[in-house]
Amino acid sequence: MSPKWRYAAVLLSLVACSGSSQPAGVRVGLITPGSVADAAWNSGAYQGLQQIHDSLGLAVSHVEARTPAEQDEALRAYAAQGYDLVFAHGFEFQEAAERVSEQYPGTVFVITSGRRVRGRVAPLIFRLEEASYLAGMVAGGLTRSNVLGFVGGIELPPIEAAYQGWVNGARTVNPQVRSRKVYLNSFDDAAAGREATLALIRAEADMFHHNADQAALGVFQAAKESPGVYVFGANADQSRLAPERVLGSAVIDLPRAFLLLAREVRAGTFTPRVESFGLSSGVVRYVPNPALDSLVPQALGARVRAAADSIAAGTLIAAPRPPSMQASLPRSRFGNSPRKHGRHGGHTEAVVVCCSPQAPSVLPPCIPCFRGESHPDSAET
Repeated sequence: MSPKWRYAAVLLSLVACSGSSQPAGVRVGLITPGSVADAAWNSGAYQGLQQIHDSLGLAVSHVEARTPAEQDEALRAYAAQGYDLVFAHGFEFQEAAERVSEQYPGTVFVITSGRRVRGRVAPLIFRLEEASYLAGMVAGGLTRSNVLGFVGGIELPPIEAAYQGWVNGARTVNPQVRSRKVYLNSFDDAAAGREATLALIRAEADMFHHNADQAALGVFQAAKESPGVYVFGANADQSRLAPERVLGSAVIDLPRAFLLLAREVRAGTFTPRVESFGLSSGVVRYVPNPALDSLVPQALGARVRAAADSIAAGTLIAAPRPPSMQASLPRSRFGNSPRKHGRHGGHTEAVVVCCSPQAPSVLPPCIPCFRGESHPDSAET
C-alpha cells in the first residue's frame, strides 16, 4: 500500500469512529510528519506513544501526515473524534493546531518544538542545541581536516539552532574549524542524504552531524563507506547504526517528556504552558559511544563534561535562539520562569525575544533572555 493510501485508510478509520458513541477513557493521538522507522525524531515519538499505552493504560493512535493538507486533516480528525490529547510532532504543526483548536477546545494539542501557548495548544521545547554543542566540541577536537559537515532535512528553526550549537561547540576547542552544511529539502530521502554526505566528504569534511530523520540513514551509510569519517547522531542514540563510526549522539528522551504531559491530562491537572527541556532536565543529553571512547583524549573529555555542567547551570549558552523560536508565556514549571522584560517594550503575546540577537559565534550580551531569567532591572507583571 502506498504512503498516500495508507494515510487515507488510517484517517478514514479515525473519522469512522467519531460517531455519537465514544469509547470511555482518555485517548491519545500522535501525528508524525514522517516514518516512525527513521531511528530518530519520529521513532522516538512513537516510542513515547507506546509507553503512554503501556505505562498508563491509555488508548493510543498514530497517523503519518507529511503535507500541510494532510496534517490539517489529521488534526481535525482526531479532534472531531474527541481525542483528549494529540501530540503534533514538529514545529510545522503550530499554526494548523491553533486553527483546529478554535473549533475543538476540548482537545489538548501539544506541539513538539512549538512556538507559543494559544488556548489549548502548548509547545514542548527541546534545546537540542545544548547536546549538539557538546558533540561539536568532540568533533572540533578530533577533526583532521578542520572541516565539519552537517546534513539537515528541511531548514526549520529548531534544526538551524542545533546546527549553530554544533558549530559553536567545535569552535570553542578549535577556532580553525570550517563548517559546510546541506539541506536536502526532505526528511525521507536516504539516497539524497548519502549523496550529500559524499559530496561534503569530497570537500574534506571528516566529522558529521545531522538532523534529517530517515534521510540521515544515508549519512551513516556514506560514513561507513569512507575511511576516517565519523558521525554524531541526532534525536536518539544512533550508535547502533554505525558502531565503528558514531562517536556520540545528541539525544532527546521523547518518551519521558510525552509521559509527563499524558499523566497530567489523565489526571485532569494539565494547564497549557511552555514545557522546556535542556541538559539540566536530563531529557536532552549528549550520549558518547562507549565503543569509541578511546578516540577521545582525556583532556577533551574533561572539557566536554565541564561545558555540560556550565550549560546545565545556565552559565554557558550553546546557541542563541531566533525570535521565531521564542515561545510565549506562561513558562514551564520544569523550565524557565515567567517573565516580561521591560526594556524590550510591550509584547502583546508576551513573546520572549532577545534584545540583541547577534551572530551565532558571539555570546549575546542578553544572557537572561536565553536562560529564561528575569532581568534585574525589569519588573515582573
